[in-house]
Amino acid sequence: MPGSLWTVQGDALPNPVRVDGTDLSILAELSQDARIANNVLAAKVGLAPSTCLGRVKALSKAGVITGYHAAINERLLGVAVNAMISVVVSSVARDRLLSSAHQLKELAEVKEVFVLGGSPDLLVRVATRSIEDLRTFVATHLGSNRAFASTQTVIIFEHLA
Repeated sequence: MPGSLWTVQGDALPNPVRVDGTDLSILAELSQDARIANNVLAAKVGLAPSTCLGRVKALSKAGVITGYHAAINERLLGVAVNAMISVVVSSVARDRLLSSAHQLKELAEVKEVFVLGGSPDLLVRVATRSIEDLRTFVATHLGSNRAFASTQTVIIFEHLA
């Protein structure tokens, strides 16, 4: 599959899940449209519908496909501000890094949490209705949390997915 980060595994990449070019084509199609009908998907990748369905089920069972998601236009729902917040965890709270990340993930404004190697320790994507709501979120959930030594907030102007 030219231009893809995904490749068919060879001897150089130890991996218990084996995929071939057809599997990669299926994954590419599903990543573009997770709601594609199986018969349309099968035609696009050159398989019989039953074979295609079997491959999709096998990819799911193997953990390659972990779910299906809807892309939401949050702006139409009143979300006007998206930001990435880098968080440095306090040295006295290093043992709570993962639990702190999981607690952040449960907050309504938090869309994604990345645990990083190096500094910062966490990268948190948040969505709010206004700059004021973003400021309140940072003060309430990050600035007042003693587990966090510092934060830096960057506003996202555009997301090119």
